[in-house]
Amino acid sequence: MTMPYDQQDEMPDDALLVLYANGDGAAARILTLRLTPRAFAQAFRMLSDRAEAEDVAQEAMIRLFKQAPEWRQGEAKVTTWLYRVVSNLCTDRLRKTRGVALDAVPEPEDEAKSAAQQMQDQARNDALQHALNTLPERQRMAVVLRHIEGLGNPEIADIMEISVEAVESLTSRGKRTLAKALASQREALGYTDG
Repeated sequence: MTMPYDQQDEMPDDALLVLYANGDGAAARILTLRLTPRAFAQAFRMLSDRAEAEDVAQEAMIRLFKQAPEWRQGEAKVTTWLYRVVSNLCTDRLRKTRGVALDAVPEPEDEAKSAAQQMQDQARNDALQHALNTLPERQRMAVVLRHIEGLGNPEIADIMEISVEAVESLTSRGKRTLAKALASQREALGYTDG
């Protein structure tokens, strides 16, 4: 029996996954709408390529739905599992394309901002993405998950299958490297000390 959509919308991810495994298509739609943007955002930050990120997000969601019948509710967070799958898929793609420059894809335009603000935001995003691309894979993954996706160190440790201390070390080193890489561009990017 299918639960009303408005009740399902408030349910935790793992409960929705169990409902999907039992044949509830509405649960799959809710999970797709809830989790695909997160998977895409993480993949885009890792790969710097919109089409590749879309492929990774789609593949990660397919794997999640294949995993549904085996899902043991309460053992792991669905988002932790999904971030780990996205990270692994991105790592695989990066290893296949190592040495090949990835094309920069502009962020979607926000019509509420002025053209000058949009250009400055784009320059900042491009500078950040370029600086992120110079980091070693594991540092980049830790920094993206912590400072862009907003995850906590314990969840990142689960995703990356390392200790919390290792996450702290990776993010700390990554932030220092990013700060050095971006320091000379502060003025050009519109950052002032005033």
